Amino acid sequence: MRHPRDPLSERRPRRAQISAEQLASMSHEFRTPLNGVIGMARLLEGTRLTAEQRAYTAALRESGEHLLTLVNDVLDFSKLGAGRVELNPEPTDVETLLRGVAELLSPRAREKGLEIAWTAPPQLAEIHADEGRLRQILLNFAGNAVKFTKEGGVLIAAEPTRAGCVRFTVEDTGPGVSAAERERIFEAFAQAEVGRADPGGAGLGLAIARRLAQAMDGEVGVETRRGGGALFWFEAAFRVRAAGEATRELDGRRILIASPNPILKDAACRQVTACGGQAIAGADLDEVLGKSAPGDVLLIDHALEPLKRRRPPPGRAAIVLLAPEERDRMGAYRRAGYAGYLIKPLRRGSLVERVLIAAGEGRGAAPAPDDERIAMAAAPGARVLLVEDNPINALLARALLTREGCSVDHAISGEEALAAAKVGTYDLILMDMRMPGLSGEEAARALRAQGVGAPIVALTANAFEDDRRRCLAAGMNDFLVKPLSPDALRVMLTRWAGRGWTPAAQQAKLA
Repeated sequence: MRHPRDPLSERRPRRAQISAEQLASMSHEFRTPLNGVIGMARLLEGTRLTAEQRAYTAALRESGEHLLTLVNDVLDFSKLGAGRVELNPEPTDVETLLRGVAELLSPRAREKGLEIAWTAPPQLAEIHADEGRLRQILLNFAGNAVKFTKEGGVLIAAEPTRAGCVRFTVEDTGPGVSAAERERIFEAFAQAEVGRADPGGAGLGLAIARRLAQAMDGEVGVETRRGGGALFWFEAAFRVRAAGEATRELDGRRILIASPNPILKDAACRQVTACGGQAIAGADLDEVLGKSAPGDVLLIDHALEPLKRRRPPPGRAAIVLLAPEERDRMGAYRRAGYAGYLIKPLRRGSLVERVLIAAGEGRGAAPAPDDERIAMAAAPGARVLLVEDNPINALLARALLTREGCSVDHAISGEEALAAAKVGTYDLILMDMRMPGLSGEEAARALRAQGVGAPIVALTANAFEDDRRRCLAAGMNDFLVKPLSPDALRVMLTRWAGRGWTPAAQQAKLA
């Protein structure tokens, strides 16, 4: 006699319930070797390679970066779906936020031959918002824009709209998004049509942005950019602290911008206008020179190769626009009579200073500060304690620190870090967060209890706000997300070790 089998539903194995914390721990094991692969590929790209070897190395790095993005998106989406999104609003400088997003993505944009820029009206000084979550939305929008744009660039902007509301926009010169796809692309695991599809993507970035926007009682959307491309936007109500009376440093001045890139021209024009100047832009050097008059200041993009063409006529001060890796060209431009340089993406404060100095109206005798993005070494002579148990990550960090002029001591555990700090004095401590024995958090607390006042910067594979907040709560000053990039490390060294260490009480704002 045959016994009836159990129902099919009872014969199926029960699905394991994995918490967000378990998923985070598992994803860390994925990210650690991935960070090593990406970091070493970046180091390899900085060596002498044949064209074929460079192409293979770039493909290796790009594949690793893509896989790392997938891992991070899946984890972030699972954490957002696990419960209510916690917001930690604090005073947030809008200009600093936009500039940070643009400069973070600038290396990736430059690799594709794109320009990335930002602009904000000076009267929109500060808002009360969760800066980390807001940055996450903008990075998702701008990261997608860089990914799908083949030529031109990406512009990140903010402007006040109706009373108490601020609208953030990210526009690109890419393929755009059709009207039929504009709602669907914000759904989880959705992909756009072929023109803007990511064949290897999970389709989570925009869904994460929408979830964060909803947590802020805001809205997200996408429109067609004037002139072609896409314009993604996020709008919400924020408590705004307006700036005092807007300073119009460039009032009465004409600034002419020559660049073949529409995004760079647009951003430069907006920044000049925001400071009271009159901006005139053209795609060709001859076109701009033809419109110039004595007393004007010219901003000339190095992409136009102006040294191979005629020089600016007498009475027109010229400033060249360079990418950070083009710093070796500055000597040639000085010899050719150029009054100075600006680094892309342009910073509004630097633009004003350089223009006034070029026009002979610098404020007092104080020259414009050099941009740390082109310094030959960010922290020459700085003593750094590197606390990292993974030999590959340690090799990468030591190589990058040495390039920036640092003297590096290496500890492979929190216990070794405590011992090293007792016998040595350091300008900066880079601390891995996950190590056997004492974790990075525990080691940081112990160092502070030991009286160590040097800045401590966390090295973390977890690019999420709760992880970052734990770093600062443990007494750390700042954090770097693995894999380390040369540009991010340079900024961090300039901030904390470039001019001697800063007391621990002066912590960086949460990014």
